Amino acid sequence: MKLNLYDVVIEPLITEKLSKAAEAANQYGFRVHPQANKKEVKAAVEKIFDVHVESVNTMNVSGKWRRVRHVPGQTTAWKKAIVTLKKGEKIDLTK
Repeated sequence: MKLNLYDVVIEPLITEKLSKAAEAANQYGFRVHPQANKKEVKAAVEKIFDVHVESVNTMNVSGKWRRVRHVPGQTTAWKKAIVTLKKGEKIDLTK
């Protein structure tokens, strides 16, 4: 399935762990489309943020069991991508 570049990256992930990774190892995290592969994620990030991507690591995050008013249910599963940029490049996610 061929995805549009702007449909691949859903939102950036801003967590304490990823903030430290951005400073130390030049890595950024994104929530991506569940059917997107590494090549599509790389192309989308390079096009949207105008940077050069060295590597992409993807992982499927499974949904967790939660209970709402004594009714068990599961949160939605999603896909996460950790993108490593070339030295000297940054993505400003505070806009």
